[in-house]
Amino acid sequence: MKNLILKLKIEKIMTLGYFSKIPQRQLLYGYLSYILFGTILLCLPFAQKQYTGIIDNLFTATSAVSTTGLATISIADNYTLFGQIVVLILVQLGGIGYMTISSFIVLRITKHFSPTENIILNTEFALPNGLTIHSLIKSIIFFTFIFELFGTIFLYFTFLSEGALQPLWKAIFHSVSAFCTAGFGLYNDSFEQFRFNPSINIVLSVLSYAGGIGFIVLLDLYRVIRYKNYNITFTSKVILSLTLILTVFGTLQLYISEPSISNLDDYSKLEVSFFQSMSALTTVGFNTIPISKLHASSLMCLIILMFIGASPSGTGGGVKSTTFTAVWAFILNKLSLTKEVSLIGNKIPEYRVKAALTTFIFYTTILFFGTYLLTFTESSTLMQLLFESASAIGTVGLSTGITGTLTDFGKLVIIFLMFVGRVGVVTFGNALLIKYNKTIVKENDLAV
Repeated sequence: MKNLILKLKIEKIMTLGYFSKIPQRQLLYGYLSYILFGTILLCLPFAQKQYTGIIDNLFTATSAVSTTGLATISIADNYTLFGQIVVLILVQLGGIGYMTISSFIVLRITKHFSPTENIILNTEFALPNGLTIHSLIKSIIFFTFIFELFGTIFLYFTFLSEGALQPLWKAIFHSVSAFCTAGFGLYNDSFEQFRFNPSINIVLSVLSYAGGIGFIVLLDLYRVIRYKNYNITFTSKVILSLTLILTVFGTLQLYISEPSISNLDDYSKLEVSFFQSMSALTTVGFNTIPISKLHASSLMCLIILMFIGASPSGTGGGVKSTTFTAVWAFILNKLSLTKEVSLIGNKIPEYRVKAALTTFIFYTTILFFGTYLLTFTESSTLMQLLFESASAIGTVGLSTGITGTLTDFGKLVIIFLMFVGRVGVVTFGNALLIKYNKTIVKENDLAV
């Protein structure tokens, strides 16, 4: 039986038999296969309450696998329970990562990974020194189950008290969506009708932060609680510190300067300001206030938060907090003319700095290129298009309300941005450009 399961090679079945020795290319095809299967299932007649075109189904499947949450149609109005289950499964698979489930099964049976599986998994999950892929895979399954179960229980009683229809299903759906920072919801106004419900705000925030800060931090915090002499790692310190700083920054920005919430009392303003900042930073994409009514300064604030985004080896998107801090440390190093790139008294290895710079530059390039393409066919303002693009590549899901009005070309551009955002910009570039053979190039000086 063990050999049979191993021979099946779940990840190979999912990619229709395709296998590449280049791990980046295998990851790209892996996520692409999830999207393909999801689109086919959503196109089935019994998955739809009303006719939904293939472009919209492809958009939904990509948004689910990338855990973005942008939607051109209403999930509740257009899909049956079967269709909604398909969306949720895609969100779960996309949230915990390609190969995670199959790798966990293989690990349970054989107690080890093959060399190829190790390479692919280490490519998918950026790990700091001292953390093995074995422990990470186990923690992903463990924390996912614990947090989503916690979310389901609390949301069930909350929805029940609010008199919601199908409270259990809504609790399960939104718990998974929140922890996977997907932002998909069964309410057409997201959570605007629950903006002043403390239970929903707290539960969604806890789930979103847990998914956003990443499994590395969760495992680190678990070890701090379990082992007396265990010290939290430098990576976790950076992630938690920046997450706190950016949350405070976004909350204060909206609280002080956003005109559309000025009529609320101080506590309510603080509540919605915090939730919206949390939603953008963790890339969960829920909203409790209309994004379309926000002032330009507030939209730029959310764009900054969406751009930086969550943390590595988590369910969120964005350029990632550790990438941003490494780039910031590099800038300070160059401006101060110091010999080494360091942060909080810790030297950052050169290869980490190079990886961060590559990610930052390539991510920014694709973001603005996507926005540029949208200007050719879409009638929305530049701010709206930039916000939509930042939300797509950051796999956030917040929108100023233009997603449903996009042309087919515009939808394809956003699909591309969401896909690249989930795979990772560097992984995407590697998958397209990396080759087995090494080309000899002439070395020359370049003034930069």
